[in-house]
Amino acid sequence: MDSIRVSTKHREQLVDITADVQRILSDNGWTDGLLCLYCTHTTAAVTINEAADPSVPRDILVNLGSLVPRQGDYKHLEGNSDAHIKSSMIGCSELVPVERGEMSLGTWQGIFFAEFDGPRSRQVLLKWLPGKG
Repeated sequence: MDSIRVSTKHREQLVDITADVQRILSDNGWTDGLLCLYCTHTTAAVTINEAADPSVPRDILVNLGSLVPRQGDYKHLEGNSDAHIKSSMIGCSELVPVERGEMSLGTWQGIFFAEFDGPRSRQVLLKWLPGKG
């Protein structure tokens, strides 16, 4: 199974991994099917959203922080309960259709690794599901 390594620099960060995913698609010659991206961490996530305007990832992080503050009524001993909750809200996987070797993303869409408990070195697994044809 292929994977992407992501090194984050901040506690919370959205990292655009779209180009890395496309490179793996091309390197493997994957043309038509579905690509599953899976985050193996309980305090991180994978999401698809607008990649053209850097204020969008910033807005996502700021408002997730308002919804789930770092300090709260948490019992988890490691002090990162907010990161676990944010990971569950965003989700650990995305399924992307691929046609003719290109991801079927919208004009403004990109794939983001969402870090909620960094900085860390992380990985996203990629599983290819070939189409019939």
